[in-house]
Amino acid sequence: MTSASHSPDRPSQAGLRLLRPLRVVLLVLVTMLALLSTPRWSTLGWCALLAVAALPGLVLPAAAGGRLALLGRLGRIAEVVVVGLSTAALHAGYGGTLPYLLLPVRSASFAGIGEALALVGLGALTTFGASAATGRLTSRDFVLATVLWLLVAAAAAVAGRRMYADVGRTEPQPYAAATRLLTQLRTVARQLPGGTLDLGGIAAGLLDEVIAAAPSDRAAVLGRSGGGRLVVLTQRGPDRTDWETSLSADTPIAEAWLSQQPHLTSTSLARSITGHPVSALVVPLVAGVRSIGLLVVEADRTGAYPPETVARVRGLVSTAALRLEAALLFDEVRALATTEERQRLAREIHDGVAQELVMVGYGIDNAVAGLTGVAGAEQAVGELNTLRAEVTRVITELRLSLFELRTDVDPSGGLATALADYARTVAASSGMRVHLSLDTSTARLPATVETELLRIGQEAITNARKHARAENLWVTCEIDPPYARIEVADDGQGMPEGPNEGSYGLTIMAERARRIRAQLGINPRKPSGTMITAVLAARPRRGSVSAAEGADDSTATDSA
Repeated sequence: MTSASHSPDRPSQAGLRLLRPLRVVLLVLVTMLALLSTPRWSTLGWCALLAVAALPGLVLPAAAGGRLALLGRLGRIAEVVVVGLSTAALHAGYGGTLPYLLLPVRSASFAGIGEALALVGLGALTTFGASAATGRLTSRDFVLATVLWLLVAAAAAVAGRRMYADVGRTEPQPYAAATRLLTQLRTVARQLPGGTLDLGGIAAGLLDEVIAAAPSDRAAVLGRSGGGRLVVLTQRGPDRTDWETSLSADTPIAEAWLSQQPHLTSTSLARSITGHPVSALVVPLVAGVRSIGLLVVEADRTGAYPPETVARVRGLVSTAALRLEAALLFDEVRALATTEERQRLAREIHDGVAQELVMVGYGIDNAVAGLTGVAGAEQAVGELNTLRAEVTRVITELRLSLFELRTDVDPSGGLATALADYARTVAASSGMRVHLSLDTSTARLPATVETELLRIGQEAITNARKHARAENLWVTCEIDPPYARIEVADDGQGMPEGPNEGSYGLTIMAERARRIRAQLGINPRKPSGTMITAVLAARPRRGSVSAAEGADDSTATDSA
């Protein structure tokens, strides 16, 4: 709102400053024209009087306020009165002082069109009134010249006001629009009931409605993502399905996405289902003119979706598409704001307290060097060395905090890569031995879900490093969208029974898990330690690595 309210002052001040030299130039020009038209001493006197009336416009600040603004307004009135009286007295017509009327009128247009037109009316009243009083309102040429200049002055007032309004409106328009939309977003987010902007909840609700209207053996809602692929937001079926998610291939999914029309096919859209005919229906979710996702339903029989069923499904999808788009936009805005805030905090820590602590450490080193070899300073040197070790520990903690703040899910690497990199870095700095077990598919989770799972994993690893006093750390990451499982276990001293300093981190993890509809488990590990698990969605699909018991040989495992 600030940008929108103050930006118009800038063109106003620039225009007023430009009028100052124009006043001088036009004052000189009308003086020369008046003297050439009516070469008398009285002409010079009227021009001198006009110069005196113009002084407020020449010396006052461009954007004067209060009493100075009143003086400026009175100065413009004086200019108009002098122009009218001098025009009537000199009876100069085109060669009089009337052209100068443009300046006070144009100056008044910055304050408002009403004041500018009032000055034009005052000029007409003064000129014709004084001319009638002196008996000079008889020349047709004089009347035409006066009317012409008054009309030109009125046109200049209207044009100046419109130009000023256009400049003031154009400059802050993007900021004003952004402010208005963000304010509306904040208001709507506060007024909506809980869960209304929950992406997973909206997708699950849509899928339940569609399955009731169009019975199926498998169904899923796919949402847009980067890289020309879709992500599985939710799905239904007796077993988890490996859905086709590429938009670049020649598939019914890609065709429905591009055409924004429902598509029926007898070929399954699940990669794991082949060899028997099916009925598959793909319905795009369109908000406005944009495709934001796809609904896929399949039945293990032909002819399962007649036209009336397709029409019912399409009606359900059309009402849910806008809600899904709102949830996607809200997630994107929240993710951008969170990322920017984390980067800002990282910059402030790095440029502020981290640098100051480094300087403190150097100061301690210099003090130790100066006291080394000094008789009786052994105790002081020992205390300084202890202090130096503590400063080094705090600096290390800050560096790890900076790394955590700047760590994010790479669009090309994925959640497993980001979590593995973070675990290796923490292990290298803490002396723990980390064991990684990664089981991921080519499909991706929604970006906001990946980010929340990464933060849960980071917090669990940080708790183990700070509080567990563990020698080993086991990090497991299983991803088979929409299923995911993050597990962090250690062989440390375990969780205390009462309140502890790590409880705040556990609360944050629970909040993040609720945000993405995940289940968070915190349990003791036998024979010692703690195990923290975050599970998203249902069990893994049949045949996946994570579904097999004792399938350690097929799991990507790494130890550091």
